[in-house]
Amino acid sequence: MGAEQAELKVEQESGTKAGRRKRWLRRLLWAPVVFAVFSVVQVVVLRFVDPPFSTVMVFRQMEALGQGDWKFRIRYQWRDLDQMARSVPISLVAAEDQRFPEHNGFDLQAIEKARKHNERGGRLRGASTISQQTAKNVFLWQGRSWLRKGLEVWYTVLIEALWPKQRIIEMYANVAEFGDGIYGVQAASRAYWGKDAARLSPAESARLAAVLPSPRRYNAAKPGPYVQRRAAWIQRQARQLGGADYVDDGN
Repeated sequence: MGAEQAELKVEQESGTKAGRRKRWLRRLLWAPVVFAVFSVVQVVVLRFVDPPFSTVMVFRQMEALGQGDWKFRIRYQWRDLDQMARSVPISLVAAEDQRFPEHNGFDLQAIEKARKHNERGGRLRGASTISQQTAKNVFLWQGRSWLRKGLEVWYTVLIEALWPKQRIIEMYANVAEFGDGIYGVQAASRAYWGKDAARLSPAESARLAAVLPSPRRYNAAKPGPYVQRRAAWIQRQARQLGGADYVDDGN
């Protein structure tokens, strides 16, 4: 091979590599745009379509299979908000996010209180709103990382912008875990009391809300001292907030 041919081959290879780099660069630049469009479509669709499962449910099933538990099955039955007892949403709000009808997805007051509390040491306190927890449960995964937190913020902004508050609390009530593998108030109501969510009493709704910090540790049907105290507190808070109308007015 002559010197000119060798130089030409080098130039061609260099041009090919440069072209590949440019294509990958274009793909990287377009990736955020594609993801943004995809996530918006996701959220818009789920405003009107009830999800057959959530991302957290998928990961929980995979976790069980990874542990060799082939008999494990997710229990999940969707119920619209008007098919639940009116005590359900207000109990969840009283327990988890009392400013839910007022904030835009992030409770800045709760975040500041949590920051001050955590600076003093002791058990860490979170400040996630129902909107944030819904975003995490429906679209993301459990765990702690800056990536997951960033995505949680993004999806929270989207659902607050594209869903009414009633859809957010309806979604949360259906995808929150109330026991090991038990997702949603309907599945929990059937598992613990053998009845539909529409027939839950205020006390039972409060018990379900009381186990949310650790649903695999506590049992709403057989409450220990902690769940009993917390459920009683939730009922008092629900009354002080104005009852079911407090959530209804946040539409």
